[in-house]
Amino acid sequence: MPPTVIPVILAGGKGERFWPVSRRQHPKQFLCLDGSGFSLLQSTANRLLPMAESWDSLWVITAAHLADGIREQLPDLPEQNLLIEPEGKDTAPAVAWATLEVAKRHGDGAIAGFFPADHWIADEAGYRETLKAAAALATERGAIATLGITPTFPSTGYGYIEQGDPLGTYGDCAAYTVARFTEKPDESTAEDFIASGRFSWNSGMFIFPAGVMLQELDTHAPQIMEPLRAQGVDAYAKLDKLSIDYAVMEKTDKACVMPVNFGWDDLGDWNAVERLLKTPETPNVEMAQHLGLDTTDSIVYASDEDEVIVTIGLEDVVVVRDGKATLVVHKSRTQDIKKAVKALGADPKFQHLL
Repeated sequence: MPPTVIPVILAGGKGERFWPVSRRQHPKQFLCLDGSGFSLLQSTANRLLPMAESWDSLWVITAAHLADGIREQLPDLPEQNLLIEPEGKDTAPAVAWATLEVAKRHGDGAIAGFFPADHWIADEAGYRETLKAAAALATERGAIATLGITPTFPSTGYGYIEQGDPLGTYGDCAAYTVARFTEKPDESTAEDFIASGRFSWNSGMFIFPAGVMLQELDTHAPQIMEPLRAQGVDAYAKLDKLSIDYAVMEKTDKACVMPVNFGWDDLGDWNAVERLLKTPETPNVEMAQHLGLDTTDSIVYASDEDEVIVTIGLEDVVVVRDGKATLVVHKSRTQDIKKAVKALGADPKFQHLL
């Protein structure tokens, strides 16, 4: 018998906003950014293992160029549970292919859960209780359950989920139909969302019976499912690049949301490190040997523990040193690191920095 939830970790992301530490061959999920001593991927696997019950029921789907890194970071992961995409096609093809494989091994009634590899969770025991509640909701109603994070501020960096009709309580969690998914809002709209009490952040975590998701994919994304059903992973080159939100979640009537609060961050850029590690007693977040003169509210990181970074008269700045690359950016502009990486990629002489 499979466990209550078969966790599938989505580990194909790039994490470009953590450049220069995050590179193509060593992306964000391979980094330790929270001071735990474990990479984000390892922390994700460790907190899901009790749900999987053993490594035999924990799965990872990743891009081909990251497969060896996954094997190195998770040496106990069975090879048959490592699904390797020939090329990245966003989350819809990843969810589709992995769900087909789960259904082949465990049947359409198996409950699968999909979890990004790069999230931080504070209350891991509470998190697992929430997953059990979401599995019960998915099983009882034949639903695609998603976890909505109760907002703590009007973020413009997250998508939101609006809750619809109440569906009752599962465990300690209230459940609702999904009224709509929204894109990242502007600040005024985000404030309205928070004030309404009906919106939660879209965590990108989903739990569902495999057969239900496959049926919804067949209905709403046949251009993905038909080639996959016919050719399996060999069809990847033909598949559209689509997110699971756009392909299914914004269209299905099977979506349900559980607003939850177990301490969560998606670690989207360097500012997330400050949210996790800043204390009232320290003027800066220092992950390096740092001498700061009149430097406050800044983030300083060096990959080499022997390197020394000296700053003078800085405020609200991120300084990152990795190998032969150095990043200096105001904290209000960290979202633009992705633009800088794209510009580097357009210049042949900087390819080694990607």
